Amino acid sequence: MAKVISISNQKGGVGKTTTTGAIAAGFRQKGYKVLCVDLDPQSNLSFSSGAETEDCPTIYEILKGEAKITFSIQKVPSFDIISSNILLSGIELEFTQTGREFLLKEALVLVKDKYDYIFIDTPPALSILTVNAFTASDYIVIPMLADIFSLQGIAQLSETIERVKKYCNPNLKVEGIVLTKFNQRTILSREIKGTAELIAEQLNTSIFKSTIRSSVTIMEAQTNQQDIFRYSPKNAATLDYMDLVNELIERGI
Repeated sequence: MAKVISISNQKGGVGKTTTTGAIAAGFRQKGYKVLCVDLDPQSNLSFSSGAETEDCPTIYEILKGEAKITFSIQKVPSFDIISSNILLSGIELEFTQTGREFLLKEALVLVKDKYDYIFIDTPPALSILTVNAFTASDYIVIPMLADIFSLQGIAQLSETIERVKKYCNPNLKVEGIVLTKFNQRTILSREIKGTAELIAEQLNTSIFKSTIRSSVTIMEAQTNQQDIFRYSPKNAATLDYMDLVNELIERGI
């Protein structure tokens, strides 16, 4: 059965979608069967991986019960993916029924035996979509910038995680915080890393040893709808993400 991992942070611009795509492609590079679920209405993961978002069944139709999940999976070069749609942005108002937190979990049951890993790209907001992702997941990986604003946002994320663990998914585990666009040479980054370690303790987790350096190559790869391992395998950020994949595997994920 697939291990389900949400990549989440309610703050935008922290490299959440980039991290989702990179980790998923890295596991695929190692021979694992990988499915990505784009749960962000902005559809950035869908676009950057070359998936269709129009005139095809998306995660929106799956959650509404209008499409079968097995017919909604697209095969792109980097991994399999269920794409997103802007209609997801209105789902908070559409889904008011009891049990709405379990819609994604129930849908994934039909395909979990076909994959080794399922990665969920969550929206930059603590909405019912994020709650669905956490309810369906075994683990959460939190990408975070080394700045004070990112630290402030983690506390809100922690509250949502605790609510989901209490009411929907008691086995949910925060596997770790990964620092993105990180520059070890700056004093600020080193100071923030120390503060982040304290926050990680509050979440009963840790900071990944692997940190991700900033690189314009990541944006170039996304624009060209390629994963970073195919686009620029020797780039510094590419090597960093492979280190993160290896660290996850070493942790038994």
